Order: sequence, then C-alpha cells, then structure tokens
Amino acid sequence: MWILLRGGYPLRILLPLRGEWMGRRGLPRSLAPGPPRRRYRKEALPALEVPVLPVTTTEIRQYLRARGIPFQDGHSCLRAPSPFVKALPLKDQNGATASFSLFIDKTTGRFLCMTSLAEGSWEDFQASVEGRGDGAREGVLLSEAPEVEDSEEVRRIWDRAVPLWELPEPEEAQLARVMFGLTRVTDDTLRRFNVRYLRPARSLVFPWLSPGGLGLRGLKLLGAEGQRDGVHYKETTIPRPGVYRNLFGLPLISRRDVEVVLTSRELDSLALNQSTGLPTLALPRGTACLPPALLPYLEQFRRIVLWLGDDLRSWEAAKLFARKLNPKRCSLVRPGDRQPRPLEALNRGLSLSRILRTALPAWHKSIVSFRQLREEVLGELSNVEQAAGIRWNRFPDLNRLLKGHRKGELTVFTGLYSTPCRANRQWEDHIHQTVIDTMQHAVYVYDICHVVIDNLQFMMGHEPLSTDRIAAQDYIVGAFRKFATDNSCHVTLVIHPRKEDDDKELQTASIFGSAKASQEADNVLILQDRKLVTGPGKRYLQVSKNRFDGDVGVFPLEFNKSSLTFSIPPKSKARLKKVKDDNGLATKKPSSGKKGAVPQNSETCLDQAHQPCQPDPSRPSR
Repeated sequence: MWILLRGGYPLRILLPLRGEWMGRRGLPRSLAPGPPRRRYRKEALPALEVPVLPVTTTEIRQYLRARGIPFQDGHSCLRAPSPFVKALPLKDQNGATASFSLFIDKTTGRFLCMTSLAEGSWEDFQASVEGRGDGAREGVLLSEAPEVEDSEEVRRIWDRAVPLWELPEPEEAQLARVMFGLTRVTDDTLRRFNVRYLRPARSLVFPWLSPGGLGLRGLKLLGAEGQRDGVHYKETTIPRPGVYRNLFGLPLISRRDVEVVLTSRELDSLALNQSTGLPTLALPRGTACLPPALLPYLEQFRRIVLWLGDDLRSWEAAKLFARKLNPKRCSLVRPGDRQPRPLEALNRGLSLSRILRTALPAWHKSIVSFRQLREEVLGELSNVEQAAGIRWNRFPDLNRLLKGHRKGELTVFTGLYSTPCRANRQWEDHIHQTVIDTMQHAVYVYDICHVVIDNLQFMMGHEPLSTDRIAAQDYIVGAFRKFATDNSCHVTLVIHPRKEDDDKELQTASIFGSAKASQEADNVLILQDRKLVTGPGKRYLQVSKNRFDGDVGVFPLEFNKSSLTFSIPPKSKARLKKVKDDNGLATKKPSSGKKGAVPQNSETCLDQAHQPCQPDPSRPSR
C-alpha cells in the first residue's frame, strides 16, 4: 500500500483491485444465487485533503477536562464514560469506579463505544458532547454493519458449513486436516473456536461474532490449493477486507485476562491456544495491516506477545505493530529455524511455551544490545531475498540493480520529465504541521509503506536560489529521511534537476540544490532522455546510487500509450542508434561503403558505461 503526495492535489490512498470471484466470493456457483454483484471491488479509501492537522493527545485531554468528562489514560487510548449510553453514576454502591466504555485513540482522536458500538471521528465526538450537528442524533455513528445482501450471504454460507468431525466421510475429514495442517489440532479446539468446513468450496470457515458472541457479523473462508512447492492458502472475507475487523478468538477472552498472544493466521491461534492455554487472537489482515479500530479491544492487556510468522517480513510487521500497541507492553517472537510459526511448531513437536519465553522486548530507540544486533544481522544474512524487499514485476533490470523495494529507505528521483510546478507558498515552515503529519497519519491508520512526494520544488516555491533556500531544502530532505527511518516507510522524493546543456547527460550532481539530497538518499534514480540523430528519442532509467549493495547501471524504457506507463522494451527491438564522441557530442553514424564505416548488419549502441559497443568480430559481414 502506498500514497502519492502531490503539490496542489489531494492525497489519495491506493489499494489493489480484487478480481471477479468464481460464482461469488470464490464459492461454487451452486451457492451463489443470481449473477455476481460486481465485476471488481475497489477498496477506495476517502481522499485526505492537504493540509491535514490531526488532533494531539494534549488537545484531547484539555477538551475532556474543560467539559468535565473524567477519563483514564490507557496504553493507546483514553477511556471515558460514553455519551451514547444511558448515564451511569461514576461510583457504584461499593464506591468502585464505574466502567468507562468509550475509547478514544490518542493518535487520531477516533472513538469507539464498547456498549453501543457507536464510533466516529474526534469531530463527531465533540458534536455529540456539545449537542450539535449530526453527531448528536442517536444511531448516526453506529458501527458500520455488513450490507443486507452480505448478511444473507453470511448466514447462508454458515448454515451450509459443518464441523469437521461431522463430515460423513472420514477420509474427507482426514484429507482436510492434512491440507490445512490440522492433524494435531483436536476437535475440542475446533469446537471451542467454532470453526467449520464448507464442503463445496473445500474451505475452512472462521466466524466473526459480535461482542459477547451473540450475532454473526461476517466470515473468513480459507481455501487450500496443493502446488508443486507446497500448499498455498487463499482467503476470502465477507464483508470485504476493508471493513472486516474480526479479532478471531475475541469471544473467548475474559475480562480478567492480562496477557494475550497475537498471530497473523487463525490456524496459528488454534495451535497456540491448544498447546499453551493462553488467550490468543488472530489479526484480520495478517501482517498487512493493524487497523486502529481494533486497538480498544486490546487495551485490557498488560502484556502482548506478537508471533506473526516465520519470515523477515513478519518480524518487520511485528515491530511496526508494537509501535501502535505501545512498545512498553509488547514482546516479539523472532523468526528462526527453531522458532517457526505456531502451527508448524506444533506439528514438529516443539514446545510453544518455551518459544514464547524467548520473546524479546519490543525495540527501544535508546537501548540496543549486542545480542539484538547479532540477531538482526543473522536474520538478514539468512533471508537475503526477503531483506532485499519486494521485487518489481515490470522491471526485471531494476530488480537486478536495486534487488527490491525496501521499507525505511529514501529514494531521490530526478530527470527531464516535466516542467517544475510554480507556486508562491513556502512550505519549509509548515513541513511538520502539514506534510509530515499527513504522512504519519496515513502510516498509523492505513499502515502505508510507500509515500511519493511530487515534488520538492513545489513545496519550496520558485524564489531565486539563495543560501537560505538551500538550507531550507536541506532541512526538508532531512525531515523526509528521518520520517522514512522512524516509520519504516519508503519515501520517494521527486526533485527536478538544475538546468543542464541539452547535449549532456544528467548526473547525481545535476540534482537541484546542494549535495544533501544525494547524500541522505539510499537510492538515486535518474530518468535520462537521449536524443537521437534521427527519429524520436529514447529514455533510459539510470541507477546512480544504491546503498543496499552498491550495484548501479542503466536500462532502457519505453512508454506504452495504451496503459500510460513505462516498461522495458522487447529484446527484439533495435537498440539505441546513437554514438557519442570523446566530447560527449552526438555524431552521425558513418555511412555504408566509406572507409571506417560500420557494417550494415551491426548495431551501434551504448553499453551500461555509456560508451559505444564494439561490433562482435565473430559475426561475418555480408
């Protein structure tokens, strides 16, 4: 997930599309009455207009005190009496403090009432307290329930699903246990968590129950597909993932529980609870996201252990989620050969209790032990491909150079691709009040992992270049560098180059301003526009800095008008027909038949060192 912050335009959150499911939601057509409701479901999040000024914890406290509303300070939320339920005395007959059912997020101000399930923004809460606007109307802020059509579908699927031990064929039940790795998970565990099996879809069904376990709000279907490299799982949620907020296992949590283990899969929660007896919860979207709307349900726990998986990405997600949950109460299970994910550990006969005892306290910015550093280095060396980041699908040459797209890095992108935007507003004085706050809000709420800033010149305006202007640019670059590191979020900063001669290629030194940008950047990408002697020009993408492993180089790009995107041209096309002399000036290719001419069957091109390629002597001339 990533966002684009562009000068003068709204900030939008971009999410992938979900394709059309077989029948409906991946189910056989016999269970899908009528045609599918939609061909694609696009999880579009609302646009956030710039600037965004989120409320601070101090402002929330000051408002509550000014209104005479008592509150308690929690790990990630403030607790207060809810204005959406009948007024209760602050003290009961025994003098004990009444239960505060309203939770207010310290970071965003968003609230949730556990009693009425009312939820909304900080502005909605203020309107409710002050008795003004829509926020005061009863029921307006009730938590979004599944669509009527979704509710009918949920009930229909749930009624068709049966417990594994009630399958008529024992062989079918055994096959399902093998496919999902449940050979050591008992029927009692499946019964306690209310897990069922949908025979037509060959999927496990996990229910999303309302608080108290009285109502059915949604379902998650987990299908298993056997492939050459093992079993692959496919998840389908009803309602859609954007509003599916099921902490699987929540109905089994008691008010007296003070410790919980969070997992990224429902199957892991089953294994953990059976083996250790500890309260366990499975996150609805795995390692992809921890929605802030779930934080109130985790406030009661004094200790939270995150055991999210067995790879490096799970470890990075655990550290990111611990920041939301308050690192002081979080411990993390580090992935390793002897510490796989919980279900695998159970099947291998390992002691899950012993693995939990090895959990490390969440990272602290001021305390780093040698053991932690050693484990970090070992983890990266043992998982080289995962440490390299996410690979590009359309740019294999970029994978060859940069190896992948990594969190926590700063990429500077420059090139002759457009005219710099003109603006009169100075943003260097507002970098923290607007842009950085907006980015932090997006990372916190939506777990954004990539932010694109387009562009630096717009943020600074177009006053004449001066010492103060260069210092301001250096400050902004430093702020983005710090944000990327502190929030484990990749930041791509677009900076237009300074004016260069048309016959010269851009270099790292061509980046506008001082050398601060290229020094702070982990990666520097330059879009080169090479004009040909005849015909249209060619564009190349040059990697001029790569802090990860040092590989640099250049590869050609081709603009696709139908998709409005760049891609690597097919290998069958002729290479760039352009030669440069020692002075860097373009020269024409010698004509055929003259002395020193290049044979007609050969191609004159530029290698990655930007020098003319020599003809292959093994190729005969015609």
